[in-house]
Amino acid sequence: MKRIILAALAFTLTAQAQQKPGDPKMKPYIDGLMARMTPEEKIGQLNLVSVGFDVTGPVVSKDVDANIRKGLVGGVFNTYTPIAVRKLQEMALKESRLHIPLMFGYDVIHGHRTIFPIPLGLSASWDLKAIEQSARIAAEESTADGLDWVFSPMVDIARDARWGRISEGAGEDPYLGSQIARAMVRGYQGPTNDLTNSTSVMACLKHFALYGAAEAGRDYNTTDMSRQRMYNEYMPPYKAAIDAGVGSVMSSFNDINGTPATANKWLMTDLLRKQWGYQGFVVTDYTAINEMMEHGLGTETQVSALALNAGIDQDMVGEVFLKHAAENLKSGAVSKAQLDAACRRILEAKYKLGLFQDPYRKVSQERAASTLMKPEFIAAARDIARKSLVLLKNERSALPLKKTGSIALIGPLANRQRDVIGSWSGAGDWKQAVSVEQGLRAAAPSLKITYAKGANIADDAQMLERLNAHGGDLDLDKRASEDMIREAVQVAQAADVVVAVVGESQGMTGEAASRADIGLPGQQLALLKALKATGKPLVLVLMNGRPLALPWENQNADAILETWFAGTQAGNAIADVLFGDYNPSGKITATFPVAVGQVPIYYNHKNTGRPYAGVKLDKYKSRYLDVPNEPLYPFGFGLSYTTFTYGKPTLSKATIGPAETLTVSVTVQNTGSADGEEVAQLYLRDMVGSSSRPVSELKGFQKIMLKKGESKTLTFRLAPDALKFYNNDLKFAAEPGDFQVLVGGNSRDVQMAAFRLAAQ
Repeated sequence: MKRIILAALAFTLTAQAQQKPGDPKMKPYIDGLMARMTPEEKIGQLNLVSVGFDVTGPVVSKDVDANIRKGLVGGVFNTYTPIAVRKLQEMALKESRLHIPLMFGYDVIHGHRTIFPIPLGLSASWDLKAIEQSARIAAEESTADGLDWVFSPMVDIARDARWGRISEGAGEDPYLGSQIARAMVRGYQGPTNDLTNSTSVMACLKHFALYGAAEAGRDYNTTDMSRQRMYNEYMPPYKAAIDAGVGSVMSSFNDINGTPATANKWLMTDLLRKQWGYQGFVVTDYTAINEMMEHGLGTETQVSALALNAGIDQDMVGEVFLKHAAENLKSGAVSKAQLDAACRRILEAKYKLGLFQDPYRKVSQERAASTLMKPEFIAAARDIARKSLVLLKNERSALPLKKTGSIALIGPLANRQRDVIGSWSGAGDWKQAVSVEQGLRAAAPSLKITYAKGANIADDAQMLERLNAHGGDLDLDKRASEDMIREAVQVAQAADVVVAVVGESQGMTGEAASRADIGLPGQQLALLKALKATGKPLVLVLMNGRPLALPWENQNADAILETWFAGTQAGNAIADVLFGDYNPSGKITATFPVAVGQVPIYYNHKNTGRPYAGVKLDKYKSRYLDVPNEPLYPFGFGLSYTTFTYGKPTLSKATIGPAETLTVSVTVQNTGSADGEEVAQLYLRDMVGSSSRPVSELKGFQKIMLKKGESKTLTFRLAPDALKFYNNDLKFAAEPGDFQVLVGGNSRDVQMAAFRLAAQ
């Protein structure tokens, strides 16, 4: 009889939940549910457990089934597929007292089953529609696989290539990062933010905040910066995602000026909720509350209270709230109002997802079978991958390659399917990925291709042990390096051209994959030097998740194609570009240094009082003695198989008022012999400010297709906000004075025009 009454109650609650996002019925529905909940059940909603396929931290959840039955689990991650999801969901709905459904989340970072380029590669496309499409496909696949929630987008600004997680974001620029953050949220959650749609998944903004500025590029490390720098250079992409309606936020691991993000009330409450008006919920990163003990903030009981009082709503895996929230309530360390607020935000997210209405809407084996990796998704993966590739060098007409004759395909990454899908590839099956060798052979069946490994990706036994302990799948060729290089040279001598596929393994980038030396690992550089000595044209195909230091490679290779980790269709996309079936159009979004000692290096830096102007014997300047100040490849750089020429920009006015919009026009011409796409970039320089201003800041871009010989006049509009910045008082304002507009194909090679902003 008791079970019948509970089932009737569950039906009544479900019937009341017929809703759409923003439905006024949500508050009374949640009020009624919470009135029935015990404090323990409220605490249970704050508990996110890990069950199933992947472990991404040092702790694995225990007693999950029993806790689900007791109503002590709010969500599950690392479980997907309709069968696995349905099993746990039925347990919650049929066996817990209030039958509250679970949320299911997963690390869908750059695709779910169909894998797209790593986010740093996606950003290099500068194609917002393509980036949004990749997230929309990921949403369709992940929802078909039973998921409600994805831990993406990562929007951390990163300027230190040593940091492994630079691969997961959009690079160094806040303007571009903001545009991409909006596109990703739209892709995941749909253009109307209707999370009840069966193909929409709740996105999770991460990592809040400043995670990409970890000292020394070492993962999880401390972050220390002024509020002014935060607001101007690091916060804009987070704010853009919030404004786009992102459904959830994840706290970062790092401390910020001495207070870990997960205990930082200023960050989670004052800024996020009060200043920005965010109304969704905040989940921690993996065991981030527990780890505050290592930060030196107290016992597990104490850090539990710190997190909840700061504004954290859900604890990922650590189960600290589950263990200590009740005693913190009893002692007064945490208030009932704080617990209720956190519980309410979790329940509201489930309501907006439609889980109270129909918890099985997205759980269908038939839909999964017809959706996952369907042909149009595979075609999109190939097209988007092509757009992400960046041509860094091309001399002596080395590229495009001919489909006749012979190629020596050399390098440890040339036939690696596992690596092309990159780190954080989640549910992706690397066995279905296309390697570079497979792509080249499919594109040019008449071409003679001879392969030699030439070198291991890494030779250090400790490095291999570390990588293979976490899914690296690397095998060590036990031949001597000299023998492997000798074989590669023999293959090269018999070919018309050498294509060397070199770089990092996927495990060398991503979380907990910082590198102090960001050159090519192992004996790969020695291999390239031997190949160069053959005198054959040398084409480098790079595979990596960060900017690399490549001074010798840039000086000696005939062509260099940056391919990142390009995803399921990597090999086909790379072949399309190498053979000229697609004209490369990507531009880098993180500056490549000449040497690791230049790091952090980024285009929108500020001048010192003694800026270096290139005079080598001018001693007392801000400069290096042993390497140039300038980068190897500047932000926004990328070549094409054609050339583009920019005219001088023209302005609608020489002087504008504070409320006026400035119109900038510039003519771009394709002056080469092939049709191609160009990313025209507009930068702004504020010449005099109340505080030091960057040498330039990206304020607009347009990706255009021009046929050979064609020219087009582009128009950019600089609205009043484009001239504003957060001053020393953290007031967002523009200051009267002189400005420069800089337009070109990258941050270095620009045409300039000047204007003045008049006083109020």
